[in-house]
Amino acid sequence: MSALFSRFGSFARLRLRPFGLCRTTPPAAYLYTGPSKPIPRCSNPDLKKYKNLQKNFKRRLRASYSKFADLQDESLICGRDYVYSVGCEGIYRRDWRQKEAELLLDLEQCCPGGEDGGERGEWAVQRVRVSPSERHLAATMKSSHREQARCVVVKQADAATQKDLSKILFTLHNVFSFEWANDEVLFYTTQEGLRCSRVFRLDLNSPAAIPRPVFEDTQPDVFVEVALSRDGRILTINSSSKTDSEVWLINVTTPTLEPILVQRRLPGLMYHVEHWRDGLVILANTGPGQEYQVLKAPLSGPSLGSWVPVYTPCPEVTLKDMEVVGEHCVLTTREASGGLALTVVPLASPLGGFSLPLPLWACSCESRIPGPADPRHALQLLLSSPAHPQEHFSFQPMDRLLLSRPEREGTPPERGRGGEHVTKRLEVQSQDGTRVPVTLFHSVAAGCLQRAPLLLHVYGAYGRDLNMHFSPESRLLLDLGWVLAYCHIRGGGELGLSWHRQARMKGKRAGVEDLRACLLQLHARGISSPSRSAINASSAGAVPVGALCNTDPHLVRAVTLQAPFVDVLGTMMDGSRPLTVEEREEWGDPTADPQHRLAIASYCPLHNITPQCYPSMLLTAYSEDGRVSLDGVVQYAERVQQAVHTHFTALHGAECERAPRVVLNVQPGADHFGPNHFDLVLEETGRRSGGARTGESALQMAFLYTELGLDSPRRRS
Repeated sequence: MSALFSRFGSFARLRLRPFGLCRTTPPAAYLYTGPSKPIPRCSNPDLKKYKNLQKNFKRRLRASYSKFADLQDESLICGRDYVYSVGCEGIYRRDWRQKEAELLLDLEQCCPGGEDGGERGEWAVQRVRVSPSERHLAATMKSSHREQARCVVVKQADAATQKDLSKILFTLHNVFSFEWANDEVLFYTTQEGLRCSRVFRLDLNSPAAIPRPVFEDTQPDVFVEVALSRDGRILTINSSSKTDSEVWLINVTTPTLEPILVQRRLPGLMYHVEHWRDGLVILANTGPGQEYQVLKAPLSGPSLGSWVPVYTPCPEVTLKDMEVVGEHCVLTTREASGGLALTVVPLASPLGGFSLPLPLWACSCESRIPGPADPRHALQLLLSSPAHPQEHFSFQPMDRLLLSRPEREGTPPERGRGGEHVTKRLEVQSQDGTRVPVTLFHSVAAGCLQRAPLLLHVYGAYGRDLNMHFSPESRLLLDLGWVLAYCHIRGGGELGLSWHRQARMKGKRAGVEDLRACLLQLHARGISSPSRSAINASSAGAVPVGALCNTDPHLVRAVTLQAPFVDVLGTMMDGSRPLTVEEREEWGDPTADPQHRLAIASYCPLHNITPQCYPSMLLTAYSEDGRVSLDGVVQYAERVQQAVHTHFTALHGAECERAPRVVLNVQPGADHFGPNHFDLVLEETGRRSGGARTGESALQMAFLYTELGLDSPRRRS
C-alpha cells in the first residue's frame, strides 16, 4: 500500500489544534447527548422534536447496519498456519483446518475498563501485523477518548500443546505505525501530540529488550512512518511533509538492519519506494506538470541521478496508488471518464503494458496488505461506492484476470449488484471555466429528481480525495429517495497534484467557487432545489461550506458539519498551536505574508459572518478533539446565531422566511474522528476519514428532515 498516498496512515491530518473546554453557554441551541454535562444545555423545544424523530431513524439505522453486518472483512490476515480476524471482543485466530476461531487477544485484557478514561466497549483494534513465521503478533488498540494508540506485542503459543493461546510481552504507548523486520525485530514510530518524528527498534532477542531509537527527523513540518514492501524484503522509513519527502531503506534480509538513504529531501520532490528484484520502483512527482510517474533505480545506488522513467501517464489520467505484484507494477488510475482502472506495467518490458477498467459503479479501490501466506502474484482489492457495498476482487496481472469472490450462500442478491441505484459522473463549469467532477447517486425509483431532497458532500483540502466508501447511512438515504452528490472540488486530489495546488494558500477561494458552481448547476439541471438541499462536510471540508454560507446562504436550506474547522485565520496566526507551522503549507502564513493574510481573511468562515438568513446548522464537536478547538466551534455558533438574530430583528416582525436553527452538538469522549462504539456511532456519525467511513447519523437525519420540511418516513408494517 502506497505510503505516499496514505502517509498519515488511518488518520488524516486535517485541521489540528488542542482546545480549552468552554463552559459558557452561547445563545445557540445546545444538544448534549453524553452522560455528563460539561456545557449547560440551552432550553429549546426544537431539540425535543429532533429527539423524537431521532428514535425513528435510530431504528432504521440499526436495521441498515444489521443488513450489511456480514460484509466481506478487509481485516482478514492469512498466515501460513492461521487465519486472523478482528472482532468486537478482540483478535481471533483460526487454524486452516478448523471452522471456529479462538480469541487470541482479548481487548478487555489489553485495555481494561476505566484506563485512559475510556470504557472497555469504546476500545477498537486499529492495525494488526503478524511476524513472518507467526511467532509474534503486534496490534494497536485505540480508545475513542484519545488519538494516540497503544501497541501490544504478543508471543503466540501453539494451541495444540499449550493451554494459553498467547502471552503479552510488551505494551508500547503512543504507537502510530509498526512493521516486523523479522520474527524477532519490530520497528515502530511514536506519536507525540499530533506528530510522528521518531522510529524505534524493539529486538525481542536482546536480553533487556529495550526499544532503541534508530531515526529522528527534527523538522517541525514532517511526519514519519514505517512501511513494509509488498514482498517483505525492504522496510521503508518515510519522512514526508505536505510538499516534499525523504525515504530511508532497511534491508530486512541483512543482519545489521541499518537505514540507508534513497534520496535526500529536495524542495517540491515527493516520492514513494517499492522493491522489485535487486532494484527499486519509485513513484515520484517528476512527470510533466510535477505530476506522478513511475521510475526504476538500482538498489546499490538509488539516488535521483539513477532514476529511469518506466511509465508516464497521459495528461487526462491520474495516478492514485501503486503496488508491485510479482513482475508487474499495478497502478490504480482515474481515467478521463472519471471511472477507476488498473494500469499494468510489466517491469521487465514496460512497453507491454495494458489498462483494465474497474466496474462502472466502483468509486473506491483499496488494496489489502498481504499476509504471510497470501499469493504474491495476485492483488486483493476491495471495491465499493456510497451506494454499493464493498466487494472483494482478486486481480492476477499475469493472466489479465479480475475475479470477483463468489457470494456466500444466503447473501441477498442485491448486495452484489447494487442495481437499484444509479451512478452518474457529471462535470460542472466553475467561475473561471474549470470543469469540476461531480459523482451523483439516486434510486432508480426516485421519480422526478427536482422534488427529491439533495445531500451534497464536499471536502477539498490537503490533496485528499473525497471519501466515497460504502456506508449503510448513505444507502438508507438513497432508499428513502434522496439524491447524493459528491463534489470533487479543487484542493482535493481527485485530478492529481495540480488539482490540489490550484486551491492551496492564495488559491483557496477556487474551491469555494467550485462548490457554488456545483449547487447552481445541479439545480439548473433539474436536480432538487435550494429549499430541499443540504451540505455535509467534516473537518477542513467545513471551510468551503462555511465560506459559501457567508456569501450564498440561499443556495441550501441546511448544513451538517462534523469537527468543523472554521477559524482558519486565528489558527494560522498562532504558531504555538500544534501543527500550525505545518498547516501553513496548505493555508498560507498570515504572520509573514500580508497577501496570505488577506486571502485567508477573505474566505475564513468565522471572520466573514454577516447579518442575514443563514441555513440551519448542526455542528458536531468532540470533547477530546486535539485537532479542531471546541472554543472555535462555539465562537462560530455564537456569531452565526447573533447574525441571524440581528437580521430578523431588523425586519421588525414583518412576515418573512422561517428563522434558521443553529444547533451545537458536543459529543463526549471522542477524538477528531468520532466514536468507535456502534451505539455511539448511532448517536451522531459513522466512522470518517482516513480510513474511515462517512455517514449520516440518526440525529443528523432527524435534523435534515425537520429543517428541510420533509415528511417523516413511515414505518414499514
